[in-house]
Amino acid sequence: MKPVRVYSTLVCPYCVRAKMLLKDRQIPYEEIDVTGDHDKRMWLVQTTGRRTVPQIFIGDESIGGFDELRALDLSGELNKKLAA
Repeated sequence: MKPVRVYSTLVCPYCVRAKMLLKDRQIPYEEIDVTGDHDKRMWLVQTTGRRTVPQIFIGDESIGGFDELRALDLSGELNKKLAA
């Protein structure tokens, strides 16, 4: 299974929802708190083109935030991405 990383902040309802979805599906993930970490936030913007959190990576691929994670889960593509 490819590793999953969730970049989040302390006050972020979509981060909580993303982590709950992963936990419900028993998908292990590494959480990286970027609250107050300007350098990591800038890296995320440069890497993903987005300023929002969560930013979720499967392996080295940025899949987006909670909405994209949920869409992948509902379509069945999440398991394929994890296994690929």
